[in-house]
Amino acid sequence: MSTVATSQIKLTPEHARPRASVRSRLQEALPKIVLAPSFAITVVFVYGFILWTIYLSFTNSKTFPSYAITGGRAYQRLWNWTFDTDPPSSWYTSITNMGIFGFLYIAICLALGLFLAILLDQKIRGEGVLRPIYLYPMALSFIVTGVAWKWFLDPGLGLEQTLHQWGWTSFHFDWIKNKDFVIYTVVIAGVWQASGFIMAMFLAGLRGIDGEIMKAAQIDGATTFQLYRRIVIPLLRPIFLSAFIVLAHLAIKSYDLVVALTSGGPGGSAWLPSNFMYEYTFKRNEMAVGSASAVIMLMTIVAIIVPYLYSELREKSR
Repeated sequence: MSTVATSQIKLTPEHARPRASVRSRLQEALPKIVLAPSFAITVVFVYGFILWTIYLSFTNSKTFPSYAITGGRAYQRLWNWTFDTDPPSSWYTSITNMGIFGFLYIAICLALGLFLAILLDQKIRGEGVLRPIYLYPMALSFIVTGVAWKWFLDPGLGLEQTLHQWGWTSFHFDWIKNKDFVIYTVVIAGVWQASGFIMAMFLAGLRGIDGEIMKAAQIDGATTFQLYRRIVIPLLRPIFLSAFIVLAHLAIKSYDLVVALTSGGPGGSAWLPSNFMYEYTFKRNEMAVGSASAVIMLMTIVAIIVPYLYSELREKSR
């Protein structure tokens, strides 16, 4: 009996080891199993369609995809390098607007966000109330922002009409109807929405600066202006870079803000590349040209993100 009992005691752990190993393997594989569907969907519907769009840009696709490679004719038409067909000259309007909108949008958001963050960093009263007020616009979609600013800037509904009713009949503000200034109304709406988020990024960076450095500089006789110019702003360099990446990405892919605010502007004068891509792909039956413009937008984003990733990896390696 003792021999049998001893053998049972010795066999029990040996029989338990395979079960334990199977269970541990399942526990290790569970995260991969859970993430596999979303990973597969991302690969197919993001990267797969990116490759498909690049392929279509080298075809002669019109209303429906055409899979016969025709070379770079779509890119030639896009940049007006050949006149064998009607070239989409509105592409130049789109990239010009992109330059104006991107520069002003990024510069003003960075400057205004930093200014508001510095003000809030002074431990002013009501900071807990002001922060949600500044951040609230970012919670809205671009459609809501565009519609709200359209009502506000429309000469027959908003600011101009209100001031006329108050007696200031000489005031005129018709930028939203003026093809030369309509892109600046997009800048105003975009800055209003994003500057609060940039303020939050800078405020987090300011709160992360070691207070001992600030006190040492003040003891050495540094003025407030010198303190921020020589110490605070250089220490915020990673925040500036991150904010620039976020704003540049938002600027390049902006579509719904332009549509909701200006409906494209008079004669398409407020178009951005995303509006051009949608118009030529789905409305004018020029899928190849629209795909070519989408590829150029993608290359622009890659040209911004790759140097950022390189600098980040370089800093970590140091």
